[in-house]
Amino acid sequence: MTQRSILAGQSPTVIVRAHSNVSVEGWDSDRISADSYSRWGLRIERRSEPEFARIRAKVGEHVLLDVRVDPIGRLQKNAGEKAIEISLGASGKVQVPFDSRVKIYAGKSVDVHDLRGEVTVSAGHDVRIRNVGTLVHLSAGRAVDFECETVKGTNVKFEAGRDLRCYIRGLTSARFMVDDLGGYWEGVIGEGRTRIQLKCGGDATLVTDQTVIGQPPYDLLGKIERPDAAQSTNS
Repeated sequence: MTQRSILAGQSPTVIVRAHSNVSVEGWDSDRISADSYSRWGLRIERRSEPEFARIRAKVGEHVLLDVRVDPIGRLQKNAGEKAIEISLGASGKVQVPFDSRVKIYAGKSVDVHDLRGEVTVSAGHDVRIRNVGTLVHLSAGRAVDFECETVKGTNVKFEAGRDLRCYIRGLTSARFMVDDLGGYWEGVIGEGRTRIQLKCGGDATLVTDQTVIGQPPYDLLGKIERPDAAQSTNS
């Protein structure tokens, strides 16, 4: 197992790329620590955000293309900021300061917990998120189960290839547009100011302590759970 750490400050921008599975958690430190669980390598680099969109060609035994793009989008307002990139050749664990802004790209599964900053996730397999401040974007090839305090923006979309469980704790005004295995339905909480699209290949579960009103023409609602019932099921 390989381990590396780097001084990062209290609220760094962190980009995590894992070929396989990765766990990302917040901790009370101004350093970032990364552990690789295999012999396939671990790299930590510090760069300005524009450098993460480049193509580097190395001529040698073969032509090696190192293509680095950020399909989820860059932090334009902090374009000059130095971001820290962690690259894992296989699976690993990353610990970052609590207030970090984190973008995670994984070939397989992602587990995220205990972060107060913004979180963005794209994974090939399952995603589990707990005790996170702001969720910006989330897509996964398999199941998704997330809990966060709020979302970024007034029009967001979360996608899963299989089941999707959604719990946004601080939400009091939203319109949910759900497209799952059972078909399409819409539900409104409060004035419906934030538009949230949930799309999945399995069953979608909305967890909320608010009243959800079904929308015309059929006033159809899907699976809705109260937070206490959901916690009992997951314990």
